Amino acid sequence: MSDSPLRLFVSVPVACFRVAYAREYWETYPCPPPSTIYGMLLSTVGETNRFVHKGAEIALALLSEPERSVVLRTLWRVKDKKLGPGLGKNARPDFQELLTGVRLSIWIRKGTEKNGLLERLRQAFSNPAGVSRFGGLALGESTHLVDEIRPWRPTDPDEGMLLVKAEGGGNITLPVWPDHVGSKGTKWGQFRIQPKNRLSSVPESGAWISILPEEG
Repeated sequence: MSDSPLRLFVSVPVACFRVAYAREYWETYPCPPPSTIYGMLLSTVGETNRFVHKGAEIALALLSEPERSVVLRTLWRVKDKKLGPGLGKNARPDFQELLTGVRLSIWIRKGTEKNGLLERLRQAFSNPAGVSRFGGLALGESTHLVDEIRPWRPTDPDEGMLLVKAEGGGNITLPVWPDHVGSKGTKWGQFRIQPKNRLSSVPESGAWISILPEEG
């Protein structure tokens, strides 16, 4: 069993990584938050309990500069409990930003976790029939399906824009561990996206993000 990092190639035709406090206009982050990447990896191995692999570490680089567009869509909400989902006051039109042509390099390493997400991912790719899971694999919204996820190949593009931590104040604030009930327990991180450059086989230390909830 190897503890060396696993590198993956991921492509998603259309995605929206909605800015946390966006309301009438659903703005998107330029890259998927660490929490979203972690959720996709859990779905890949069929894990429904996000606490099982807390402490795993990931790194992320954008291999493409996705095109940004805006669509008008109908969003569901609950305004009248007497009406069904999406009916009457429980639906409204809103604008949403979309990213087209998202391609990523994702690295995973063990970190402080104890239960083996790294090894489970390796097993999932070596023996896909051994994975028990349900639903389509998505990155973010359930309709934003992953087109391809696989181990990195030597022929894959070697240049990209690495996401790195910026504790002193970056230009992007992303959720690392979300609170699905409210926002109080959400753990945030400050990041910046480096200019496009040649990617190392193992990212620099500042690119590794620990997937852990807020302490206390």
